[in-house]
Amino acid sequence: MSAAAAARAARRQFSSRLQTTTTRLLHASDSQAAARDASGSFIHPAAVVHPDAAIGQGVSIGPFCTVGPSARVGDACQLHAGSHVVGDTELGEGCIVQTGAILGADIPGRTIIGENNVIGHYAVVGAKCQDLKYKTGDECFLHIGRNNEIREYCSIHRSSKSCDCTVIGDNNLVMGSSHIAHDCKIGNNNIFANNTLFAGHVVVEDWTHTAGAVVVHQFCHIGSYSFLGGGSVVAQDVPRYMMVAGDRAELRCLNIEGLNRNGFSDQEVRRLRKAYQKVFMPTITNRSSFEDRLAELEQDIELSESPAVSCMVESIRMSFVQGRRGICKFRSWNSS
Repeated sequence: MSAAAAARAARRQFSSRLQTTTTRLLHASDSQAAARDASGSFIHPAAVVHPDAAIGQGVSIGPFCTVGPSARVGDACQLHAGSHVVGDTELGEGCIVQTGAILGADIPGRTIIGENNVIGHYAVVGAKCQDLKYKTGDECFLHIGRNNEIREYCSIHRSSKSCDCTVIGDNNLVMGSSHIAHDCKIGNNNIFANNTLFAGHVVVEDWTHTAGAVVVHQFCHIGSYSFLGGGSVVAQDVPRYMMVAGDRAELRCLNIEGLNRNGFSDQEVRRLRKAYQKVFMPTITNRSSFEDRLAELEQDIELSESPAVSCMVESIRMSFVQGRRGICKFRSWNSS
């Protein structure tokens, strides 16, 4: 066969394939159009939405998106071009999934994402964990609450075992390229700056703030209203209301600015400052003297009446129970 004849044959074959593909897209578009008419949703003809997927009302699904058979997309969600919802994944009402983001995974277990969340460009949420103890075929879970903003290139993994769950609460801002590993428990109203990395089983309470490039060791607890300075490597617990910085991170002082911003009264801040100085400012030579300081603090009539001081003492004490990592080392010469 001559080169010209071969080229004509190739063009005919390509034209036939293109016509077949176009016909399939038109048929898919027709069936999706009927669904759109009923629900008020828009599904782009170039999107691949499995017929078994549950699509709510007023949903917008852009070109080149994929929605798997077990997925559930809530009312008024927006899936931007090239985003994907796969596996047993539930997306609550009013969520925005930006270009390139991947939600869920085709593995046993579930990913549940609440209402009004924003998932940034190329974020991966609900992927299999990176724990080598995970057994293929085990169920694993991720639950995310409401009103969270998870920015570009973040990764959030499911739990490592069926009896546990990675949990993220409400109203959190997770900035770009951050990582939340398996079995973490994240509370509410936290701000994690770019490249904040949480290893497995980390617990973060409420209203905490990290600066950029923070690394937190597995099984650490980060107390409410605490601040982790930029570049910190946190290898032990951070009690409530405190600021840490450095490698390895050390307690530097109370998070005064964070307390003021979050509505703590001047009197409450003064009491916390006095309690911090009583516990950490004098030199501590051993664990028993540290316990004596906490006991003395609880006997102080003024300070014992403060709910914030009681919470701080409880947070410190709990860091020394069996299975916990103790608190970050402290610099006794720092003032707060």
